[in-house]
Amino acid sequence: MEKIRINKYLSQCGVCSRREADWMLDEGRVTVNGEPAKKGETVNPGDDVLVDGRTVRRSEQEIIIAYHKPAGVVCTTSKKETNNIVDRINFPERIYPVGRLDKDSTGLILLTNNGQLMDEILRSRNHHEKEYVVTVNKPPTEEIISAMEQGVPILNTMTKPCCITKREGKKFHIVLTQGLNRQIRRMCEYFGYRVRKLVRIRIMNIELGNLPEGEWRYLTPDETTQLKKSIGME
Repeated sequence: MEKIRINKYLSQCGVCSRREADWMLDEGRVTVNGEPAKKGETVNPGDDVLVDGRTVRRSEQEIIIAYHKPAGVVCTTSKKETNNIVDRINFPERIYPVGRLDKDSTGLILLTNNGQLMDEILRSRNHHEKEYVVTVNKPPTEEIISAMEQGVPILNTMTKPCCITKREGKKFHIVLTQGLNRQIRRMCEYFGYRVRKLVRIRIMNIELGNLPEGEWRYLTPDETTQLKKSIGME
């Protein structure tokens, strides 16, 4: 292993994105050879790197799985959260969620030990699609659907244009290319609607399909190849 910055090392180990690594460093959760690590610090071959007291090493085998997250599971690696996603899956190797799906929502989330893959998927400039099935408290009108597609002012910004397909009754499908905090719920609330159920059914080329809630599966070789091509890793 060549000498590299600590945040890049943590990303390559699949611990988190580089940005999240910087937050961990600020919080004092990372040590190198028994000493608190600092931003910009470099890691040498043979250094003993720990996150939250656990040794971190780069894995020889790439792991990417799709998980059907139930409601109540929190997309964090923090042990302070009793219902965190890592403990819930209990995978035999260290893997980390790619992005988030809020606690009350269900559906597809990817987990991996490939930090570069995680970083590329999370880059907002890449405009990767995520598709959701949304059930609200009353049937949405065509006017509301059209207005929501064009952009909604939330969190001191305007959401990017999106594609929405009205379904039967109180349901609609929405495809987003950004991931603001509780974005869909906030968009609906802006127009006076309350989200009753929110299920993510697709991330880029990966579909939830008939994967049972609470279960996970490995990505197929074809899924992995297409995923990496779409983010420029192939």
